[in-house]
Amino acid sequence: MAATILDGTKIANDIRGEVAAGVKTMVAAGVRPGLAAVLVGSNHASEIYVRGKVKACEELGIYSEQHTPPESATTEDLLVLVDDLNGRDDIDGILVQLPLPPQVDAKKVLMAVDPAKDVDGFHPINVGFLSTQRLGLVPCTPAGVIEILKRSNIPTAGQEAVVVGRSDIVGKPAAMLLLNSNATVTVCHSKTRDLPATCRRADILLAAIGRAGMITRDFVKPGATVIDVGINKITDPAEFKRLFAGNARRAQIFRSKGSTLVGDVHPNVAEVAGAITPVPGGVGPLTIAMLMFNTVKAAKMRRGSGVVELSQI
Repeated sequence: MAATILDGTKIANDIRGEVAAGVKTMVAAGVRPGLAAVLVGSNHASEIYVRGKVKACEELGIYSEQHTPPESATTEDLLVLVDDLNGRDDIDGILVQLPLPPQVDAKKVLMAVDPAKDVDGFHPINVGFLSTQRLGLVPCTPAGVIEILKRSNIPTAGQEAVVVGRSDIVGKPAAMLLLNSNATVTVCHSKTRDLPATCRRADILLAAIGRAGMITRDFVKPGATVIDVGINKITDPAEFKRLFAGNARRAQIFRSKGSTLVGDVHPNVAEVAGAITPVPGGVGPLTIAMLMFNTVKAAKMRRGSGVVELSQI
């Protein structure tokens, strides 16, 4: 029996609707949440991401502005800009789009963002809040993963969860959120011995490694829930054949575009999993939806609203 497809686009749209309603209530009370995006230079992929974030703000009624320092910007230039945004009461969230140019000390710039406005949830203070289950801003993609599980009625308490990937952006915070949700969590990485055997223990398997189709069906326990965080662009015909042999629809798209997207999970995993997120249309749409939520959450927290959950905005 084929796996249930977990529709991230629908879940993201539901969350965006909840956020829009929350923004409307805040605006009626005289407060409009505000997000500032900092995009340095002209990285095409980053420009697309930021454009999507600004568009989402417009659709949901959140004030947004974009700052575009030149490619030659120094660490000091960005520290001055961040300091200015930290001090502005109309800006609740600050998003510094990565990667930054090589001459910029990215860690120093990210550390300079006021933790109360750190809507990416990357600041060590917010990381500490997450690990000690205190109120803070949580990284958007891992928070989206938890929303997918919750809204798909997939239990986490008492379940064995395996996270493949230990990045500060996805792997570690996702593991912490699952642990906070009472799952038993194993984090795997490049030095893990017998990775397939470890993954096969999982009731919930989360792949966030950035390697196209690495998680194959022999990694997956029959009936497990598989969350695919990876987004990889495939242009090599041999690689396409390894992943999508026999898929006529995908083959037609590949021939016309010269590329296609695939996650870190091989498509054949859908034959053994109980539930799975597709790529595209799975975890991806949740990232921007949760960024919007974090902006509203930051606005409420800065004004002393206390605990803020999606059901309360």
